[in-house]
Amino acid sequence: MKVTAVFAAAVLLLGTASARAGPCSNASTQFEQAVRQSGKNPTAGPTGSQTVDAQTGRQPTPDSVSRAEESAQATFEAALARAKSLDAQGDAGCSRALADAQRMYSFR
Repeated sequence: MKVTAVFAAAVLLLGTASARAGPCSNASTQFEQAVRQSGKNPTAGPTGSQTVDAQTGRQPTPDSVSRAEESAQATFEAALARAKSLDAQGDAGCSRALADAQRMYSFR
C-alpha cells in the first residue's frame, strides 16, 4: 500500500483546518504526524476488510487490489476528516472517530 500525494495533501490540509484546539487536537496531530512519517514505508497505509472472495480462495487481480486500496484510502480519509470535524466543533465524539481512523491504518 502506498500513501499517495493526494492523501498527504489531504492530511496536511486537515491538519491546518482548525487553529483552535479541540478535545482531540493533540492525539489527532500525533497520529497525523505518524501517518506522514510512515510514508517512507511501502507497506504502511490504510487497510480494509477481507472480502468473501478472498476467504474462499480466489486470487486477487491487479484491478481488484487497486480498487481495494482506493476504497481503503477513501474510507480512511473520510474517518479522519470526521474526527477532525468533530474536534473542530469541540465534540468529544472525535475520540471515537479518531480511534476508528487509527484502526484502519497499518504502520507495518
